[in-house]
Amino acid sequence: MSDGALLELNDVDTNYGPVEVLRNVSISINEGEIVCLLGPNAAGKSTTLKTILGMVPPAKGSIYLDGKRIDGQRTQEIVARGVTLVPEGRRLFAQMTVRENLEIGAELRSDKEGIHKDLERVVELFPRLKERYSQKAGSLSGGEQQMCAMGRALMAHPKVLLMDEPSMGLAPILVEQVFDIIKEINSQGTTIFLVEQNASMALEIANRGYVLQTGEVVLSDTAENLLQSEEVKEAYLGGH
Repeated sequence: MSDGALLELNDVDTNYGPVEVLRNVSISINEGEIVCLLGPNAAGKSTTLKTILGMVPPAKGSIYLDGKRIDGQRTQEIVARGVTLVPEGRRLFAQMTVRENLEIGAELRSDKEGIHKDLERVVELFPRLKERYSQKAGSLSGGEQQMCAMGRALMAHPKVLLMDEPSMGLAPILVEQVFDIIKEINSQGTTIFLVEQNASMALEIANRGYVLQTGEVVLSDTAENLLQSEEVKEAYLGGH
């Protein structure tokens, strides 16, 4: 366990049955950082997030949140401890209203005043959601659904927000909006671990990054250095 890390994975292996998906993955995220995880499809990026959340237990290694081990705990316990996911593909409850979807994010909390404050914060971050409060989530546009999914995760008041491909399927102008909001959420004090295909956008806002290939971390550095790295440029930034 290294000093100061808010979330830390040490030599984690994760398997799906006999198939090894992650191998010796070590990642540390300090409080207040945005850290991104890059890599090609099927590299194990989403599995890394699922392993942190206890959706898939690690076969080996340890995971710490705030200095305490969380591997081996149930997902609900890990969420209650302060880790929340904005899943790939939003996964909203389509037949429920925007407000109901947001409130589900706070279901493990009992601090009514805090929940109310966070609801105010969410509609300040996403004014569009306020306008759509009583609309069914399934009738929202892709961009609005992404905002609702981010808002729902923030309602858990997480210490660490995990984000799985937040820009996927969005028009370029909306991608910029989403990344601006991620920066804003971070500036308000939430630590963010971001899995993202759009490597250049992710590295523009991140402090540091890791590159995962076939389940192993092959590079880790400051975001600035990764943006300049020939290896990263060729693989993820379309050459020079």
